[in-house]
Amino acid sequence: MDYEGRVWKFGDNVDTDLIIPARFLNESDETILAGHCFSELRPDFAEEVKQGDILVAGTNFGCGSSREHAPLAIKASGIRLIVAQSYARIFYRNAFNIGLPALEAEEPLEGLRDRIRVSVSLESGRLRDLESGRSYRVRPIPPFMREIIRAGGLVPYVKGRARAEGNWRLY
Repeated sequence: MDYEGRVWKFGDNVDTDLIIPARFLNESDETILAGHCFSELRPDFAEEVKQGDILVAGTNFGCGSSREHAPLAIKASGIRLIVAQSYARIFYRNAFNIGLPALEAEEPLEGLRDRIRVSVSLESGRLRDLESGRSYRVRPIPPFMREIIRAGGLVPYVKGRARAEGNWRLY
């Protein structure tokens, strides 16, 4: 599974309130959530993000409350995957639950900047800056987690497995 897109660069300790402000948590429409994603941190984000872009961040990305709205807003905005130095554990799990890959960098991503194009391989654990040619190591996604991503998230994955195994009680 390889991805290519433009970078949106964020720093350390980006919490879920900065990803989607609390006043929008009563919304379940993903389009509305996407329209307010990073609205207080990067007001231009919702207007300028494009389908397939890649979010790159520092340490402790997604800290704060455990709201599932945060990865939903990011995915609905068009971001295809996230690469960060580290994540809040609940955010990391919520991202995979909805089929949004969250990779952990094994080295600082300081050379990356907004709007450059990168390619990322979930299998080999490589992020490559397509402008400079520089490569960065990221932790590869294990095969079973790639299957969750291919299915579109944990629920579709479990339903697909249940159907394949003929276990009607799981879906």
